[in-house]
Amino acid sequence: MSAILIEENIVHYEALGRGKPIIFLHGWVGSWRYWVQAMQAASTSYRAYALDFWGFGESAKEEKFYHLDCQVELLDQFMNAMGIGKVALIGHGLGAVVALLYAERHPFVVDRTMFISLPVETKSVLERAGSTTPTNLASRLMEQSTVTANTQKEILKTDEAAIQMTMAETEKIDVLDVIGKMETASLVVHGENDPLSPDLDLGSNGQLPTMFHHIVFNQSGHFPMLEQTSKFHRLMQDFLDLPSGESPSQLQLKEEWKRRVR
Repeated sequence: MSAILIEENIVHYEALGRGKPIIFLHGWVGSWRYWVQAMQAASTSYRAYALDFWGFGESAKEEKFYHLDCQVELLDQFMNAMGIGKVALIGHGLGAVVALLYAERHPFVVDRTMFISLPVETKSVLERAGSTTPTNLASRLMEQSTVTANTQKEILKTDEAAIQMTMAETEKIDVLDVIGKMETASLVVHGENDPLSPDLDLGSNGQLPTMFHHIVFNQSGHFPMLEQTSKFHRLMQDFLDLPSGESPSQLQLKEEWKRRVR
């Protein structure tokens, strides 16, 4: 386990690979751990980091740090401690909200962003979540097939107050307004059956600026990276391989490679 002190409190993180830096940011269910496969896929060409937000996983449980602004500041302080300059951010759920706010505030630091399961209709986040207790929220958002024993243990480490506070503050954000002001190359990814963003299609009604692109996983819920792993990794790699400053508007989901059997 790797950890650093920020604000005199422990922040847990893990890192794999070498190359340009990527930071994976977890959501409201679990911790850094469900990023392991994505980190392994990215680490062949990049230096992949994943950290636990305040109140999650092995990071400190201090309620005064649970505000969204504190989570965004945690990311900034983490990057400074690691000596990370230009970075790619890949965030899911809560992590997508943090990545969005960070990219808005630090546009020259963020090279590109991948927002997975970003709640767009934020005013109903708490209602759609149904519960802020870690186990109840997990049962609503996470397919049972994706809940490994290790992931289940991580869910139980979450402080409910961290979920409650960050969801409540997310409801105050106008996500489409923030997106409309951004020029960072960004890919927005949703599962068609995500309870927090059901039936969302941003690609057909002109809601996204030129540097944004929306892709929907038709057979996924809130965790497309766990439910359709191979397809997600191919999309992630294609996005990361784009030249800096290029719009991801031409990216498409690709079918998984199939071995030919003679």
